Amino acid sequence: MGSPSGPPFDPDDPDRERRERDTEPIPRIGPDDGPGYGAGPGLSDGPSLSDDVGYGDGPGYAGQGRSGRGWIRDPEASYQPPQISEDELAGLRADATGSAPRRVLPLEDEPSSLVARYLFPTERYRGEWKRHWIHLTNPLLIGVAATFVLGYLSGFLAGQDVGALTTIAVLLWFAVMGWVAWKVADWWYDRFILTNKRVMVVNGIVTRKVAMMPLVRVTDMKYEQTPTGRALNYGTFVLESAGQEQALREIKNLPNPNELYLRVVEEMYEPQAVEARLGKEADEAKADDGA
Repeated sequence: MGSPSGPPFDPDDPDRERRERDTEPIPRIGPDDGPGYGAGPGLSDGPSLSDDVGYGDGPGYAGQGRSGRGWIRDPEASYQPPQISEDELAGLRADATGSAPRRVLPLEDEPSSLVARYLFPTERYRGEWKRHWIHLTNPLLIGVAATFVLGYLSGFLAGQDVGALTTIAVLLWFAVMGWVAWKVADWWYDRFILTNKRVMVVNGIVTRKVAMMPLVRVTDMKYEQTPTGRALNYGTFVLESAGQEQALREIKNLPNPNELYLRVVEEMYEPQAVEARLGKEADEAKADDGA
């Protein structure tokens, strides 16, 4: 019998215990060796690591569960994407330039009494707009200047004991204020009107003027904005019709020119889209009233 391999036993060897611990065989763990590794829910036949949809033979992973190969991701497993409706996606899409979608402001339901008299029954009303308040700049500035100048002049003349001139200055101030009030009233009754068939401008208090152009005859349309117009959101519209001079060609100081431009162009080239949007808004309003 040969001698056993390895160094002779030495009770004083400091590395003896480490060598014995490293060479000790690992015991085999059976199913009954305690709750930690037995038949409990941790690492056994329970639902945690079984053949269910999470780690078994479901659509997410291939293999044969506990008795087969390791868990392998099946690249051809079916994936069900979330269901998102077109209405939900419409508000998230961007156009070709990357900007957010345009929100169209709601159209007015009914024309005012000032405008209704100029619409015929088969015409669909799309909106009316007063000119921007910048249209009143000159009359208001004249009224303010007249107030200061004639007020100072009246006080000066009153101290000079010339009552007739003072009365004239006061009457002149009333005349200027009356003219300013007339301009404000004329601005209030001045309307730009859009229907599904034409564009119109109605103005005048005593002498009423009505100018219109059919949309089918508009060959070119543009709007212009000065730096002040861009800052205050107003512009001038220019309409062309087959190169002819028209009664309705240039409309100054219209508010929200970009929105108004898009409305007119949409009415000219996509009338079905306008009708569809208005019909949808009407249905939603009815649904809200019913709720």
